[in-house]
Amino acid sequence: MTGPTDAGTPSHPRTALAAARPVRLAVIDLLGLGLLGIRTRRTRAALSALGIAIGMATMIVVTGIPASSQAQLMRELSALGTNLLQVNALPDQDPPALLPAGSPGMVRRIGPVTGVSAVANTHALIRRSDRTDPGDGSGLTVLASQLDLLPIINAQVEHGSWLTPATARFPTVVLGSVAATRLGVLDVSPGDGPGQQVMVGDRWFTVVGILAAVPLLPEIDRSVLVGWPAAQSELGFDGHPTVLYVRSLEPAVEQVRAVLPETVSPQRPADVLVSRPSDALAAKRATENAFSALFLALAGVALLVGGIGVANTMVISVLERRSEIGLRRALGANRGQIRGQFLTESVALATLGGVTGTLLGLAGTVAYAGYHHWPVVVPLSSTLAGLGGAVVVGVVAGVYPSMRAAALPPTEALASV
Repeated sequence: MTGPTDAGTPSHPRTALAAARPVRLAVIDLLGLGLLGIRTRRTRAALSALGIAIGMATMIVVTGIPASSQAQLMRELSALGTNLLQVNALPDQDPPALLPAGSPGMVRRIGPVTGVSAVANTHALIRRSDRTDPGDGSGLTVLASQLDLLPIINAQVEHGSWLTPATARFPTVVLGSVAATRLGVLDVSPGDGPGQQVMVGDRWFTVVGILAAVPLLPEIDRSVLVGWPAAQSELGFDGHPTVLYVRSLEPAVEQVRAVLPETVSPQRPADVLVSRPSDALAAKRATENAFSALFLALAGVALLVGGIGVANTMVISVLERRSEIGLRRALGANRGQIRGQFLTESVALATLGGVTGTLLGLAGTVAYAGYHHWPVVVPLSSTLAGLGGAVVVGVVAGVYPSMRAAALPPTEALASV
């Protein structure tokens, strides 16, 4: 029979030592303690989370809306011709330099080239009628055009129709936007628009279409376009193109430009002038870099403002909950557990605000982009970085308050009860 022992007292020294050892909190228990302050002070927690939510929403909006605007800008710039090159014969040569008649076909064999078309100056005069001064061409140019010109230069027919294999063989013309204005062919009603006749040289040509403005190619706007076969049969065109329009893959524009002279005229490449990529390409690249720097700066400011709000709330929370801290310390909670509780609460607040702000920012970006008919683009990297940044902000904002709470002596904390 064993000796008497006090009820509830461990009978072995090791058991007593183990009973005195502090209990470690499970993750779920730590999370519950961290959310305790949020559940009991919902209004303050909501206001604190709102601060970082506004910061996150601001970050999403100031990255999403410019990114959507940039996507629309890139689309418009690409449509204008960022991958378009022009090939001309060198001017002021004696005898005049000519591009070979077969040069469009030779250029098509370049790997990165996606399309080629050509126009040629027929040197014919265009007049509104036979009563107009024969020497007055209204500053317009009559160009022989290949049928595949429009998709290469991204031009659109505003009224009427483009040349077809049938109409290109007969005396028909399509007017550029400026040419239509100067010739008084503005309406599409019968007798005034397509169907009206103009005089090219000493022959009447029927207007079958009017082009919309081509911003990067004003020379097309000031032109009267005639089918290639009709220019040869009606205007004495010799078949040598004046300008080649070349489309290529955008990353290979510079490489294509470098080989075009030898491709177009192997015997006399020095007589070939190739335009540089359009200024729109340089603007596009500069815009990409400018937007990237703007995204980073605005995101940093938004997170900083949100972090200050969370830190301020947590410091006030520690001051108000001194009695709770003292009671927990008196019941055996160690400093690490107190730190963990307040740090968890800070991270939870920041995460709640980050998720809420992300949803608000996405909704705002979608609404704004939809209103302006832009493609909706929200950089995934910015969103993930923002959410990760919100967590980091919660950790940083909670470090000082949690350390301050853990440093409070139990007696001093309980004295405030």
